[in-house]
Amino acid sequence: MNPDEKRKFGRTGLEVTAFAFGTAPLGNFLHEVGENDAQEMIGHAWDAGIRFYDTAPMYGHGLAELRLGQALRWKRRDDFVLASKVGRVLHPARRADIDFTPWSNAAPNTMAFDYSYDGTMRAFEDSLQRLALERIDMLFIHDIDRFTQGEAQPEVFSQAMDGCWRALERLRDQGVVNAIGVGVNEWEVCYDAIRQRDFDCCLLAGRYTLLEQDALDRFLPLCEKQGVAVVVGGGFNSGILATGAVQGAKYNYAPAPAPVMERVARIEAICHAYDVPLPAAALQFVVAHPAIPTFCAGTRTVAQLEQNLRWFRHPIPAGFWHELKERGLLREDAPVPVADTADPVMFQAQAASGGSSASPAP
Repeated sequence: MNPDEKRKFGRTGLEVTAFAFGTAPLGNFLHEVGENDAQEMIGHAWDAGIRFYDTAPMYGHGLAELRLGQALRWKRRDDFVLASKVGRVLHPARRADIDFTPWSNAAPNTMAFDYSYDGTMRAFEDSLQRLALERIDMLFIHDIDRFTQGEAQPEVFSQAMDGCWRALERLRDQGVVNAIGVGVNEWEVCYDAIRQRDFDCCLLAGRYTLLEQDALDRFLPLCEKQGVAVVVGGGFNSGILATGAVQGAKYNYAPAPAPVMERVARIEAICHAYDVPLPAAALQFVVAHPAIPTFCAGTRTVAQLEQNLRWFRHPIPAGFWHELKERGLLREDAPVPVADTADPVMFQAQAASGGSSASPAP
């Protein structure tokens, strides 16, 4: 599977690379990334053919947008696709007055949720200024999920479906952005959003992985029906699908519980039998679904980025996916990458609806 392969982004007319560069680490998430390292990483991604970049005002209180814009500023604008987010407005402030948690040495701005029409327009215009680029191709309404909003989620969701939606719909109608959507941690929130409003895309963190396929029940079939493109991030479930079932492995930002550790260990055993790195399987599985044209990953170093790209390219025999299903470690209706057509054991999953073959990833 080639990370630089261009894929259609749903119904939007955009094309994105199968691997997308995520910029949360460039905002100094948990640990600081040096300026030179940040620019080197973006440059390395560009040289590897990656042409889809995702950022957000939240990442480092604007720092990730500043860094990404600096790196892309002199590229031909039509050569890449850029996504950012709305839902937070930043205000300049003294560093001493800012709680940067969980960011380290971020940009000197405070952040406040704002899902109103005016706040959305303000967030969009501020992002354009930080990036110093002439346009943003897609905008996601950020963090209107239970993970972020807790008990206030229903009210916040309702506000976003009014204020944010009206602003984004206007920007799309004016041709200022090509695609609008929501970026959250729960597929159910995406599902509710695309049922209520005419969104083009969703960014879903961690809820469609080798460990979790409940999104196949309702959400992904609806995306296929409506032509909604899905960007998946968090494909390692915050760690365990990259590290394996080792002591201290993280699952959804917390120590992995025993049942998850046991399931990952069983998947790893099949990985060893087929000489497939667990992270390679995790990356490639996600983009085999016809509604998911791209996987978004953030890295802290060039070495990490290059490792992700190698995992993305690693050949995986069709028998590997077949055995995962035979052993009940992967849903039968989950689309999987298709091996070389000369392979006599080529396996292709059946789509959840109607039993027709799902469109394979190359």
